Amino acid sequence: MEETAQQDLVFLELRQKLQSGVVFIRSDAVRDDADVKIESKQDSVLSVQTPDRTYRVKLTPAVSLLETSCQRSPGYTQHGSHFRLRLKVEQPTEAPCSVIGQLRVNVTYSFLCQSCGSMVLQDRTFGRVLPLPNGNWNALVDDWCCHPDPFANKKLLPRDGDCLVGDTFLLLARDSSCEQTLVREENSLQKASAEQKRSSKRVMVSCRSCSAALGEEVTAEVLKFYITEILVKPREDGECDIARLSLVSEPNSERQKFLERTLAARLVELSSAQSIFRFSIQTPDDKAVILLWLLNTDALVASFPDAAARGDSFISADEVHQSCWAAQAVKVLYILCSDSKLQEWPTCRCDALSSETTGAVYHHSAATQEVRYENLLNAKHYFFFFFFFF
Repeated sequence: MEETAQQDLVFLELRQKLQSGVVFIRSDAVRDDADVKIESKQDSVLSVQTPDRTYRVKLTPAVSLLETSCQRSPGYTQHGSHFRLRLKVEQPTEAPCSVIGQLRVNVTYSFLCQSCGSMVLQDRTFGRVLPLPNGNWNALVDDWCCHPDPFANKKLLPRDGDCLVGDTFLLLARDSSCEQTLVREENSLQKASAEQKRSSKRVMVSCRSCSAALGEEVTAEVLKFYITEILVKPREDGECDIARLSLVSEPNSERQKFLERTLAARLVELSSAQSIFRFSIQTPDDKAVILLWLLNTDALVASFPDAAARGDSFISADEVHQSCWAAQAVKVLYILCSDSKLQEWPTCRCDALSSETTGAVYHHSAATQEVRYENLLNAKHYFFFFFFFF
């Protein structure tokens, strides 16, 4: 199948910080660029008019198109036409916080299984929410401290009332309710790193209701929960509304949205706090699955695929007009470790996720290889995709 058959009819990417954007229109959607008209409408609507159809994109209120700023990129391509835009951005949209960025002391939280919405931990209030040392912290201690590292080969564990946060997980003290909500399962684990080629046992914890893996048991009294597997709900007034969080209707669709939203928010937080833009997504046994390079965090993206005619929930369509919302997203360059000899990047942050989640990210990334646009075809084994803030 040709690559153009997989591309969207119309694809829009706007950069809020650069106040610019690009519109791609597939070659079979319009024959003559002179027939294309791109303009702003009321209520922050961007209109792309072709002879056969009009595509409308609802932008965020602070973003609009500067009139007469649309220019076609020079050069003819067989895949389609590119139009460059200039934008007026009054205030860039802020990326939402991840679970880790939202946790606060003296606030009561309930923890639920993301897969089925069942309660895992209820009414937990933390006196301390503390970050764990991460990255190359141990190496820095060895280089800069004149005395031995007092924490070498020691685990930092939470006490009662503590919540310790890592890059992609939370450490919480176990309580008596865990016996009714969680299931323990021992797994043999073979470390993938050269320094730790030995077998060990890891105790995984799963939801008792749906058997979804939520994390692992660090010690008999401490649990590790991956932020991609749980929902954290603050109790404001009354009890946590579990019914509202139920994901029974469209589990696969909602699961994918949750993963994208969670990973996007966490990548933005880590890159902003530590100026790190290259990440390695690993399984719990330290096996690298995918390498990510964060390109930008201010994108607004919209697309109109052929499937729009089916009336997808994100797109409203009729014979003449189609419309959708521009979604906030982060743009990521990536390479699958299975397709390359490259297993790590220099100055790369390694983040572990559950085996199921790394598999989901892998398949999501692999699927985007069929949706490459011509301006990135020279990237060889590298591809890009978007994590959306739905």
